[in-house]
Amino acid sequence: MRMRRLPIRPLAGLAAAGALVLTGCGTQTAGAPAAGADRTIRAQQVMKLTEVHEETGMTLLEGPVFDGKGRLLVVDVTAPAGEPKVLRVDVRRKTAEPFHTDDRGTYASAQFSPYDGRIYLTDFSHGEIVSLAADGTDPRIFFSGAVDGAPMNPDDLAFDQDGDLYVSDSRGMSEGESTGRIVRIGRDGEEAAVLADGLAAPNGISFDADHRGLWFSELTENRISYLSLDGEGGVASRHTAIRVDGGLAQTDSLAVDADGNLYQALHGRPAMAVYSKYGERLGTVEVPARAAEGLRSATNVAISPGGTRAYLTVSGPAGGYLYSFEALAEGTRQSNGG
Repeated sequence: MRMRRLPIRPLAGLAAAGALVLTGCGTQTAGAPAAGADRTIRAQQVMKLTEVHEETGMTLLEGPVFDGKGRLLVVDVTAPAGEPKVLRVDVRRKTAEPFHTDDRGTYASAQFSPYDGRIYLTDFSHGEIVSLAADGTDPRIFFSGAVDGAPMNPDDLAFDQDGDLYVSDSRGMSEGESTGRIVRIGRDGEEAAVLADGLAAPNGISFDADHRGLWFSELTENRISYLSLDGEGGVASRHTAIRVDGGLAQTDSLAVDADGNLYQALHGRPAMAVYSKYGERLGTVEVPARAAEGLRSATNVAISPGGTRAYLTVSGPAGGYLYSFEALAEGTRQSNGG
């Protein structure tokens, strides 16, 4: 089938009916433009990574994350069985190689654990967290099953400094219901707790620069919220931080740099909106217009740890691409994967 845009996110289709639909993100805060709102940061094409898969009719790149050797891992959410579901990219040489595949996973994000150094993948369709050794071997199911009596549709994830996982659970997306959650899973995979519920298809999730709280975006409400943590695994407070006026686009994944700036991925448009930690619009990362026609979604970003070079995953009928741009500040764990 042809790639086409439908009103709900692609992962919901796989979970409910075995088909994916692309989604996206907004571009402006409501009201008067904030300082720097008109600033455009041009992204440049690095390389093409994937073609549209005949079996699924799509390709959707997500979850870029740098390994310890400076190579970039990227997941392809719609890759069918037997084709690479995780790719390893040498951004300097502009080469890519298969890293992992299996028969069933619908992987929406990737992140390295600071506790055991393994790679953790969220399997949206099967409600699982899967881990791999750093070299891609030894696949294990880290977490599976219901949380508070309800199965998960895990989308993005973030690790705290102790190695505990914080997951955006987009359950309810296919039904259009606000039953999504933010879930904390202990680093041993034994305990899971709901930190926030009643959410509208939560997607992006990232710690702030000080690890005092979590930013998360809600796809079907086009808003970014802040969850203040109490330091003991619980929640101190929660509030809506940024309202994103995206028109046809919707809020996808997000990342945070060393200065606390937020990079909000945009689906429905190959771009990212950049905000300060106080909600000021700092600019927009855009794919050049000549290339944007065949691209529908900019899903996620990884900023080089200790550097400012950022790598953006972009997909559409033209295929799956990697673009790069200069971030406003250096990358950290909060801007590498998830």
